[in-house]
Amino acid sequence: MSSARTTVVRPADPSLHAALQLAFVFGAIKLALHVAANLWESHIGYGYFRDEMYYLICGRHLAWGYVDHGPLVALQARISETFFGRSLAGLRFLSALAGATRVFLTGILAWAMGGRRPAQGLAMLGVVLAPQYLGIDSYLSMNSFESVFWMLCLLALILLLRGAWEVTSANSLRLWLLFGASAGIGLLNKPSMVFFLVALLAALLLTPQRRLLATRWAAVGVLVLIAIALPNLIWQISHHWPTLEFLENGRRGHKSIALDPLAFTLKQILNMGPFLVFIWGAGLVHLLRRRGLRWLGLTFVLFFLLMVAMQAKDYYVSPIYPILFAAGGIAWETRFSARRLVASNHAFAFPIYETIAIAGAIFILPLSLPLMPPAHWIAYTRSTQLYRFNGNSERNGSGPLPQFYADRFGWQEEVDQVTRIYNTLPPDQKKITGILCSNYGEASALNFLGHSLPFAISAHNNYYLWGPRGYTFDSMILIEDSTPEHLHHFFNSVQIAGRMGTTYSMPYEHRNIYLVRGRKFDPAALWREKKDFF
Repeated sequence: MSSARTTVVRPADPSLHAALQLAFVFGAIKLALHVAANLWESHIGYGYFRDEMYYLICGRHLAWGYVDHGPLVALQARISETFFGRSLAGLRFLSALAGATRVFLTGILAWAMGGRRPAQGLAMLGVVLAPQYLGIDSYLSMNSFESVFWMLCLLALILLLRGAWEVTSANSLRLWLLFGASAGIGLLNKPSMVFFLVALLAALLLTPQRRLLATRWAAVGVLVLIAIALPNLIWQISHHWPTLEFLENGRRGHKSIALDPLAFTLKQILNMGPFLVFIWGAGLVHLLRRRGLRWLGLTFVLFFLLMVAMQAKDYYVSPIYPILFAAGGIAWETRFSARRLVASNHAFAFPIYETIAIAGAIFILPLSLPLMPPAHWIAYTRSTQLYRFNGNSERNGSGPLPQFYADRFGWQEEVDQVTRIYNTLPPDQKKITGILCSNYGEASALNFLGHSLPFAISAHNNYYLWGPRGYTFDSMILIEDSTPEHLHHFFNSVQIAGRMGTTYSMPYEHRNIYLVRGRKFDPAALWREKKDFF
């Protein structure tokens, strides 16, 4: 940015005040959209998402680390359950709030890079409409928070550079503390923060903005980052690096669908919205062409290439897009600066394009939010040819619904079946009967939705670390994708007592529920053998 536009950021800055007001309005719209959608989803029959129940159980076992996710989502789940109980909309409120914060930060980023209300409005509209964000902000997860921490890091650096030689030591310290805290908490949220920071560091080193790193306050920011993330690192070491084992098992087992570079790129356009590529695509070009902002464009390019090289899931790139939307708003504002609505500083300055973008987002909205009953959703997506875009990021085949929706069905039915089986047992047998599930979804549904049932165990991911809870395995309710003949190798008595699975649940969740008695194995040895970090 030119030196003429380089100013000290002060709370009294009228442009900042206007930007904050506009960002608050767009953020409130985003929040209201998700609260309303979650209330409606429960009304039309969609239940808890598999991972939500897992995080809620993790929240009841707070720790500095978990096998397959960071500790922050467990804390998020604990807070949500404490304040909102079992309310579906309540449990998802913090994720919706994180999505609203992402929108808010997009507007502030546009302002920080010199954009006025037309740029801010277009950028935030794009982030509100992006299908990927609509999806990840609609349920309890760590994904909705990723962008918040990433964009706070970028905002801190942009503000430091915006006032490069005029910022006081106190302000520099505050901004580096913001960077360090955001990066550190981001690492507790999700390990992918590491790759973003690597790309950011490389981009800074490749550009003149590397001067930011040569200050004592930068060192303070890095120390804060390390201090916040250190407890999780200690947990990983003390538990023999379970997350690395989990990731390596996923790579070896080809858990995720590997995309070639072209397919990976096309998925970005689908994920962020086909009608919105004209904003974030223009933003990437704008960043790479501006010498003072090129480090931001390079951060995206390097991170994108890193994800392609690692054959990461396509949605792993999504947290970084708000900076492209912010820059895209500026690119449009600059290109059409002579237009009346742009010149008059109108927040809705590109009405034709923005109307088309809104209409397009509404058309494909059912791919992001389950706002239709399943039968209606299937009919709509097939009649509009959207059904072929409902693919999964993992190799598990889905049924009539994509996995993101199918994983909200069948859990209460499972709980009802297990409860019925358990309640038919004689009192003496109840005392020694445990429940063993094949995966964390089945176990978490029983532990969250069940009443007066023993704690369901599993050897899948973090449930393995919680152990077999002292069960003798002499009498078990077993949810297992095995035949009775196979189970007879392990138990004297094997009875098919029920079956789980519904029309819309995932095919691999159509399993027998066994009542087994008289173990033929050493429980400790079997538990070690069943360990499943995948």
